[in-house]
Amino acid sequence: MNNSNFAIKSIKFLAIAVLFMGIASCSDDDDKPLLEVESETYSNLHAPQSGGQGSGEAISGTFTKFSFSTGQTTTSETEWDIAFRGTSIIINGGASLGTTDEPERTGNVSGYIANNTFENVKTVDTDLLGQDSSEGYVFSDWYTYSGPPNHLITATPGKVFVLKTYDGKYAKMEIVSYYKDAPETPSAFNGTERYYTFNYVYQPNEGVMTF
Repeated sequence: MNNSNFAIKSIKFLAIAVLFMGIASCSDDDDKPLLEVESETYSNLHAPQSGGQGSGEAISGTFTKFSFSTGQTTTSETEWDIAFRGTSIIINGGASLGTTDEPERTGNVSGYIANNTFENVKTVDTDLLGQDSSEGYVFSDWYTYSGPPNHLITATPGKVFVLKTYDGKYAKMEIVSYYKDAPETPSAFNGTERYYTFNYVYQPNEGVMTF
């Protein structure tokens, strides 16, 4: 066999080998199992604030940050999705409203409120995703204040938060209670407020927008 024939056959062999490697790689990607969607309840997330409520002082205090990927609160400046202080709820995307002690938005989190039951929110409508701004928070319209004589703050039924998280995944959540231990019949006078209990579903698979 002359050298030219040997070289041609070698090139053909290498081309076929590369082709099969590519097919095998695609097959491996296609067969990769999806991660399980996480459905959880987080209880008693403490969201204290200073000032406000007739005190004559401006509202201030550190926001309590939460990450859906870890299912925990965090003090990270970057790896958080949503944060709570009193009745204020912000996301890690957009711009500050200008209140004291708001953390810097370092991520690209976005979201919207779906007016539906938690179970029936099954997909993400990306056209509705928005971010916090100087005009207001994405998740400002979540509660109802009863006024006197009860002065209760209750989560308005049918308000489901839908988010694109800081790591590019998706989540949905609903607030169950604003009072510690989520009492069935809360009291603004005997209960302890600013303790969030919420249900959430986190979709850990890249690019998947269903729950």
